[in-house]
Order: sequence, then C-alpha cells, then structure tokens
Amino acid sequence: MIKFFREIRQKSLIENKFNKYLLYAIGEIVLVVVGILIALAINNNNEARKIKVEELSYLNGVKSDLQLNLTELKIYNTARGKSVNSAEIILDCFEEIKILRPDEFNFHNLNVQIWFPFNENNNIFQELINSGKFAIISNDSIKKMLLNMQLGYKKINFLEGHLRYYIYPIYFGTTDLKSDVANYTFQVTNGAEGIRTELSEAKIKSLLNNQLLKNGFVLSIFSNNLIIIEYDNMIILTEKLIDAIESELEKKK
Repeated sequence: MIKFFREIRQKSLIENKFNKYLLYAIGEIVLVVVGILIALAINNNNEARKIKVEELSYLNGVKSDLQLNLTELKIYNTARGKSVNSAEIILDCFEEIKILRPDEFNFHNLNVQIWFPFNENNNIFQELINSGKFAIISNDSIKKMLLNMQLGYKKINFLEGHLRYYIYPIYFGTTDLKSDVANYTFQVTNGAEGIRTELSEAKIKSLLNNQLLKNGFVLSIFSNNLIIIEYDNMIILTEKLIDAIESELEKKK
C-alpha cells in the first residue's frame, strides 16, 4: 500500500514538472511573439515616418513649382492681352479705320509676331512620375488636380503651337526682319538697345494688301483669346492646388 502511494506521489511530481515546463515554454513563445510584433510595429512606424517626411518634401517642392507657374501665368496672360490689342489695331489698319506711323505699325505688328510659349515649371512632378513615387501623395484630390493640370498645359501648348503658322511664314517672307526687330527693340527698351531704323511706308502698304496676312491676324486674335481663357482656368486651378497642398502640409505637421 505504501509503495502504491509512493508511485502516485512520484507520478504527480513528474506531471507537475511537465506542466510547469509547458507553461514556461508557452511563456517564452509568447514573449518571442510579442517581441517580434513590437519590432514590426517600431519598423512600420519608422517606415511610415520616412514616407511622411518624403511626402512632405515632395509636396513642398510641388508647391514651389506651382507658385512659380502662378507668377508666370499672370505675366503671360497680360502679354497675351497686349498681343490681342495690337492685332486689333493692325486689323483696323487693314480696314483703313486707323492709320499708324511706321514705328507704331512695326511695334504693334511685332507684338503679335513674337512667339512666346509658356514653359511649365514641373520638375518635382516629373520626378514623382519618373521615380514611380506618385502614389506617395496620400491626398487623392491633390493627385487628381495635378493630373488635370498636365492636361490643361497640353491644351495650352497645342494652341500656342498653332500660332506659329498663322502669320510668321507670311510676314517673314515679305520683310527685312533684322531691320524691324532692331526698331522694335529700340522702342521697347526706350533706346537702350536696338536701332531706330527707318521703316518704309511702301512696305507697310504692301503688307496691308496681303489678304493672307490679314487672315493671320484674325486667327491670332481668336487663338490668343482661347489661350487667355486656358490661362485663366490654369490660374484658378493652380491657386486651388496651392491651397490644398498648404492645408495638407498643415494637417501633417
């Protein structure tokens, strides 16, 4: 009987040790798992912090490009308006509504002839696209506006490109451009540059008898007015996008 109870006691001790070992092993596993989860959480937080810093850097860069574009868009918009005004004055000469002195004619004529396409500042946007990091911008509204902006600039470039074919080939084939440009430069710089060349009234009369040239001025007015509308749309979109980026930067501080 004593032997029987001794065996039961030893068996109980063995089972107790096994249970303690099992609990210890489970505890070790739990600690390892918790440690791994904590390490992953820390790594994820660090990675998220890096992405956030990179996103903020890109947003600030895009904002700087947009601010440059906004300033230049307003300058170009004013220049396009002056070009339209000069073309209308020249058309009045074709219709014999107005008579200009040779210098005046040359000034307004070259105001229309000069081709000045808008060059977008978009280095940071191109970097985002080329590096495959466009998705780093977390705000979908900002991404959509950036893409819409590129479509707007493509439309502007298309319209500006057509202006080259309305007047330039006709005018360049019928005048001494060197003399005209020297005179125009003298006028716009108030004599600081260029030369006050003598312009021929006979040449001006010849130009005013050219129907193709007249049609070119009509189309120039039409296209420049379309471009001005697109500039206005782009100014509104740029201002809206700058505000959205500033709000996003403030939110992510």
